[in-house]
Amino acid sequence: MSSFHSHTDEQLFLSLRKDDERAFTELYERYWKRLLVRANVLLNSSEDAEELVHDIFVRIWKGRHTLIINSTFHAYIAAALQYRCFEILASRKRQRERQMAREIPETADFSMQQRLDFDSLREELEAAISSLPEKCQLIFRLSRTEGLSNKEIAEQLDISVNTVRTQMHRALGKLKASLNSFFLL
Repeated sequence: MSSFHSHTDEQLFLSLRKDDERAFTELYERYWKRLLVRANVLLNSSEDAEELVHDIFVRIWKGRHTLIINSTFHAYIAAALQYRCFEILASRKRQRERQMAREIPETADFSMQQRLDFDSLREELEAAISSLPEKCQLIFRLSRTEGLSNKEIAEQLDISVNTVRTQMHRALGKLKASLNSFFLL
């Protein structure tokens, strides 16, 4: 039985694609703790972080035959963690917003029509955001939902600040075009 400690991540991933459980175990051992710490920082929940890291590795194992990694395994798994954390945080935010909407008293200052218009606009905006390319959507949400600066986003996603600016410009342009039709109605 050969030891995988001296193998690169890419060599291990190739072995993993050939159903080598030992290669999978080695990749897991190399990354689970770092991913867990990062997820815990982002999600502020050790339980959610553990579940997320477990889910990422389960997805890697299940998708090992079809998974295509265009960069390094390290970059792939870091991006997968970031994206999944963002999805969880966005889901939490939507849940909070729905809860707050239910708590608004019926005697609020705005009429039922205004509330329906607002809900419709929010749905249209979410649909427009969801239609953006994955990376563009992630950058937009980190900027607008999480309030991160371009520099913070660039550092977090390991891309240039100029790339962040370009993606934000594209996102805002597409959102403006999508929402213009809504306002014309």
